[in-house]
Amino acid sequence: MTSLIFHPLFALKLPVPQEITAAAVNYKAIGIAAAVIGITGLLIGILLGAAGKFFFVPVNEKEVAVRELLPGNNCGGCGFPGCDGLAKAIADGEAPANQCPVASAEAKAKIADLLGQSLEEGVKKTAFVKCSGTCEKTEYKYNYYGLHDCRKLALIPGHGDKRCGFGCMGYGSCVKECQFDAIHIINGVAVVDKERCTACGKCVKVCPNHLIELVPYDAKYVIGCSSHEKGKAVKDACTAGCISCGVCVKMCEAGAVTMEDNLPRIDFEKCTGCGKCAEKCVQKGIVLH
Repeated sequence: MTSLIFHPLFALKLPVPQEITAAAVNYKAIGIAAAVIGITGLLIGILLGAAGKFFFVPVNEKEVAVRELLPGNNCGGCGFPGCDGLAKAIADGEAPANQCPVASAEAKAKIADLLGQSLEEGVKKTAFVKCSGTCEKTEYKYNYYGLHDCRKLALIPGHGDKRCGFGCMGYGSCVKECQFDAIHIINGVAVVDKERCTACGKCVKVCPNHLIELVPYDAKYVIGCSSHEKGKAVKDACTAGCISCGVCVKMCEAGAVTMEDNLPRIDFEKCTGCGKCAEKCVQKGIVLH
């Protein structure tokens, strides 16, 4: 490319370097690109701002504060779908401040104080396995070599390898479910460590024989059997099973023991802990908790 340089006396035609022309063209392209990017960014920012206002969801600050005080185990023992669900329920007044069975007493007190509530003391509970059929007390129908999972074993005809179809299978589904190392298989039966148990209830849900229930931590005596059979049928299967003789009902002066479906039931609110029912139990199926 050439350019003309004018002079009063004469005109010279001198060449112009290609680099200068290319640079000029590049600056123009860069300017256009920068303008396009800037305008695009501005439009995106405006759209995001409008979308943020349109889709804005108000945040309940109390819910956030309550959630921070909950332990975060997401065990479901509170009856809600995890700690987030419980935090919302507490903040909305649908659940009490002490609904979480895992939270410490200090955390519950802080939640109550945050919501301006008085903390109602609930009854501390712990899980208990209603079976005393240890290896030397129960009879076996066959040798099982499958998966160590009570839920799988429950699908086998006969409902497990033990002669008593109501008792603990001893294959540890509850142990695997417990997040707090509070339950172990000892001598063929699941046993709960009440000091570690938080009463979250996950073991209760997983037991296929529905053997585990939450009882008051301070309960003196509990029923260590779940068989609904009677007399000889029980004794043939387990030497520790309840034979429905009803002696415990007769011995309880407080009226705390009743018989339901061939099994004694203890009303813990009425029970005085005298121990007469356990003392007179023929099968020794009423045990200290």
